[in-house]
Amino acid sequence: MGKVEGGMKCVKYLLFVFNFIFWLMGSFVLAVGLWLRFDPDTVSLLNGDGAPDTFFIGVYILIGAGSLVMLVGFFGCCGAVRESQCLLGSFFACLLIIFGAEVAAGVFGFLNKDKIIQDVQSFYKNSYDDTNNATMITNSYHKVLNCCGTTEARCPGETKDCVSAIEEFFNNKLYIIGYVGIGIAGVMIIGMIFSMVLCCAIRNSREVL
Repeated sequence: MGKVEGGMKCVKYLLFVFNFIFWLMGSFVLAVGLWLRFDPDTVSLLNGDGAPDTFFIGVYILIGAGSLVMLVGFFGCCGAVRESQCLLGSFFACLLIIFGAEVAAGVFGFLNKDKIIQDVQSFYKNSYDDTNNATMITNSYHKVLNCCGTTEARCPGETKDCVSAIEEFFNNKLYIIGYVGIGIAGVMIIGMIFSMVLCCAIRNSREVL
């Protein structure tokens, strides 16, 4: 079996280091996803009958992507060390699939960002107007967001209404998801280039032999 030499050997070790970093990034994404899912502030705002679940759908996608990235990173390390065309080809295919899914999820999130916020705002307004749920649900919003009332009916002495506070809070959370996704997409493009270069070098070295 032919072994890569010279510059391609450098690419081999670079790909191994890349995949190790990729695995660490998968761990980080998984940790961010779990934090967003179990963050007490977020859970308290979206916990209750009729609460919108669109935000958590994006979080679940993030958790799934982080887990898959960790698994793919492990197989990428094995493929680089063993110089296996099969593992490297599978690694490239997995990266391509994850990249496509991430782009689709990013487009979905971008197009539905306003809807997610509007759903939460509507949930708060309905709860605020409903005297049966006002004390239990709206108190969570008032405590977490340090706000009270709506734009139409502000509480006396409060400078910030909860409708504006909800928009600010969830915009920040959604930006975290977006930045993490963009970072991973950039790393995946580098990984696909490295894996194809090494895969072609392995095939050429075996053809020479």
